[in-house]
Amino acid sequence: MQTSCRFVFNGVWTTETNSPLVQPEGCNGCDYGNDGGAYPGHSVFRPIFGCLMQGVQTPSDLDLRPRTYSAGLRHMRNSQRAGAGRIDFPNCLTLTALRPARCGMSVSAANRTIRLASGAGLGSAAVLLVSYCSFRFHFNLPTAGFVDLLIVVVTALNFGFFEATGSSLVAVACLDYFFAPPIYSFHVDDPENWVALVAFEVIALIVSRLSNQLRDQMRQSLLHRQNTEKLYELSRSILVLNRQQPAGPQIASLIQKHIGIDGVAIFDCSLAEMYSAGACTKEDEDLARTTYLLNASHDTRESHKWQRVLRFASNPIGAIVISGIGLNSLVVDSIASLVAAAFERARSLEKESRAETARQTEQFRTTVLDGLAHAFKTPLTVILTSTSGLFEMKSLSPSQSQLIALIDEHATQLNALTSHLLQMAKLESKEICLRHEEVVIGPFIRQVVDDCIDQCCGHAVQLSIEDEDLSVSGDRQLLAITITELLVNAAKYCSADSPIAVSARNEDGHILISIHNNGPAIDLAERELIFDRFYRSPTTKHRASGSGIGLSVAKRTAEAHQGRMWVNSSPEIGTTFVLSLPALLRSQYADLTE
Repeated sequence: MQTSCRFVFNGVWTTETNSPLVQPEGCNGCDYGNDGGAYPGHSVFRPIFGCLMQGVQTPSDLDLRPRTYSAGLRHMRNSQRAGAGRIDFPNCLTLTALRPARCGMSVSAANRTIRLASGAGLGSAAVLLVSYCSFRFHFNLPTAGFVDLLIVVVTALNFGFFEATGSSLVAVACLDYFFAPPIYSFHVDDPENWVALVAFEVIALIVSRLSNQLRDQMRQSLLHRQNTEKLYELSRSILVLNRQQPAGPQIASLIQKHIGIDGVAIFDCSLAEMYSAGACTKEDEDLARTTYLLNASHDTRESHKWQRVLRFASNPIGAIVISGIGLNSLVVDSIASLVAAAFERARSLEKESRAETARQTEQFRTTVLDGLAHAFKTPLTVILTSTSGLFEMKSLSPSQSQLIALIDEHATQLNALTSHLLQMAKLESKEICLRHEEVVIGPFIRQVVDDCIDQCCGHAVQLSIEDEDLSVSGDRQLLAITITELLVNAAKYCSADSPIAVSARNEDGHILISIHNNGPAIDLAERELIFDRFYRSPTTKHRASGSGIGLSVAKRTAEAHQGRMWVNSSPEIGTTFVLSLPALLRSQYADLTE
């Protein structure tokens, strides 16, 4: 039949030439989209489109979905199942999927109706043929019934339960007409024949139902096996991702490749990045972001879109939107779990790689500094020995003595710096061997304060020892270097004429040695950084000179003694460095002496 079709693009409705269109009964024409008739030649329509477009009156009744020509063949096959029509323009590189908003008959319903009619028709025709042949060969009612039952079972296995039901009704009618007296009539005189016919129909229905269930189970088993194989291939591919490239685009491409979907959009919240593959639209990407923000998964079976929140350890880390047919909730959930695990694995590998790189860099820097310190140590020793010999000559002029004293002072500072570097290199490489002995805190701290009082820049040191019997097990020399560094550091940044407070107390089995000064407060963000090697706070480094090594050595010394070090600071109370060391019990001291 000839049907006039209107075409619309960009909101302009025009009329093109009449196009041959085969329509099912009940369809009265339709409207399609075109570019104002600008395309040469006639559009080619699928025969089913006439039914699909029934009732479309305005452009708002159509859901226009642009798709590339390369994806056209695949979507052409899917369109009949998905309820979408497709128009091919011979001289255009774009295919447009049209989905009617209102239609008297859907493609899936039409397909089911055709399949039901064809299956029932074939089964009924087979029953009629077999019944007639059985009648011609003079079969009796039971024999013909078994043959017809076989036809019904075959129909159920190949088509379905309802098709088999129709064939069984035709079989009962044939048995009644050809084999139940009186023949050539649908009237049954003998009650036994009624029982036989009813029993045949009940058995046919039961067997058809069981056969249909078996067929469905086989189909589901096959689909499950195929999905399992796809997920297995996807998981294998994810395990061998290229670590030199971002994981997100690779994962999206692998999902589209192995699962065979139309498109996928993945949103990674940690990087605020969107990754897509296949025929993914801007709408799908926005949907992925919305899914993550709402923290809610959703399935839209009409448009074949599956939305899932990506979770790792119950925490949302992103979202995924999958477009495609032939999926189910179990497969989509499995894909989402694989993607979440892949993202977390990629982040873990990246962190591990960064940590390994940092470790190697730090190890290289430590080796270089260790070598430089050793190289400086010998010349500095010679310089200090020479200056000491010059002082002993007693024949130098005042100006010469002043210059030699200046050389000796700075050489001593360089010697202390190289000693710190060597000590740090040993601590970091764990090559140092601690010489454990009992260290009684009270006398030990007093001795350290007396030794470094000249380096405290005239600041008074106030001691507060909770218990004179407090003791620890450790290397006396390393602990002395640590406390000296904390005292000198406090003196550098302490306000003029203000004292430095040193205290020691026992708290939960640990000896806490605190060194307090009322200097400037340390920002919260810098309270861990100040223990890094060579770090100096931008806000206080102008107040005193230094190398940024001492606190790093002090913290590593504490860690080598199974202790720790931290700082408390505020503008109101000043700054307090705390050294925590395990307390030495008397039983431990007895074991140590033994």
